Amino acid sequence: MSSIDVTALREALQTVKYPGFSRDIVSFGLVKDIQTDGRDVQVQMTLTTADQKIARTIHDEAEAALKRLPGVRAVEVRIDVQAPAQAAGVPGPARIPGVKHVIAVASGKGGVGKSTVAANLALALSATGAKVGLLDCDFYGPSIAMMFGSNERPTADDENNIIPVEREGLKLMSMGFLLEDDSPAVLRGPIVTRYTQQFLRQVTWAPLDYLVLDLPPGTGDIQLTIVQTIALSGAVIVTTPQEVALIDARKAVGMFERTNVPVLGIVENMSYFLCPSDGVRYNIFGEGGGQREAARLKVPLLGEIPIQIAVRESGDIGKPIVSADPEGVVAQEFIKIASQVRQKAESALGR
Repeated sequence: MSSIDVTALREALQTVKYPGFSRDIVSFGLVKDIQTDGRDVQVQMTLTTADQKIARTIHDEAEAALKRLPGVRAVEVRIDVQAPAQAAGVPGPARIPGVKHVIAVASGKGGVGKSTVAANLALALSATGAKVGLLDCDFYGPSIAMMFGSNERPTADDENNIIPVEREGLKLMSMGFLLEDDSPAVLRGPIVTRYTQQFLRQVTWAPLDYLVLDLPPGTGDIQLTIVQTIALSGAVIVTTPQEVALIDARKAVGMFERTNVPVLGIVENMSYFLCPSDGVRYNIFGEGGGQREAARLKVPLLGEIPIQIAVRESGDIGKPIVSADPEGVVAQEFIKIASQVRQKAESALGR
């Protein structure tokens, strides 16, 4: 019988995804040690989660992946489960001091207008009288600084906490404020995790009613760091009507469901184009996809954002559409979305 080596064992473990995420347990750094005598295998992992079902799923799938390898006789998978960082007396992920609600805006894929939705949702929440912050969590492709027309550098207070930039009544933080124009952010996983924690914990957000998180597309390191360590009031999923976007939206919904974060609803962006010359509606990316997906997932369709040249122009000049044209069709749709998000977030607290 042939023997097995550590390289083959590691490759087998790379086929095991973290539940709800597209990344595997090896790239997430969960696997700490692999031992084998050529036939018997012992694997040691460390996992930070408050959900024992996640640990059981990873254990069973890792064990099955290793047992499928020719030459493996016995497999022992040990997982050291550690509780996430938490505030005193509060089980699970911790709240950010002085922040009442944290709302994640997410998508399964790029190019659906998630940052546009996050920026305008934050402004619409602010228009209801709430104190609102907006954190750009996309460290590789930050866009919030440009969308609000600012290249201001954040400063620090006497305790070395970051003071966020303020624009349009919002507190803002983005890697875009720290980079020179067109400079790429070349960051590896552990550094990205560190920046994520710093922007969440070492920025003077308080007092806020809402902190809106503009997440990067997909389901990777940043999302995992956030759902494991921050108490989220809920998530808003952004999609466009066509099936290729809806497939990825389902992955984002699945990620939040597996990590016990309530999905507040779906926003269908680029829903339709209303021709200004003749008033004819064109469903460029299909029709009704967001509504059907919301029904399938049993979550609300929070709103349908039409394609408008003004939306693109306002983002390019640093004044998002809710601020640039508050009485317009798109701004009013965002106000409607914000009202629903606020109602659902408050209901989650039993108010």
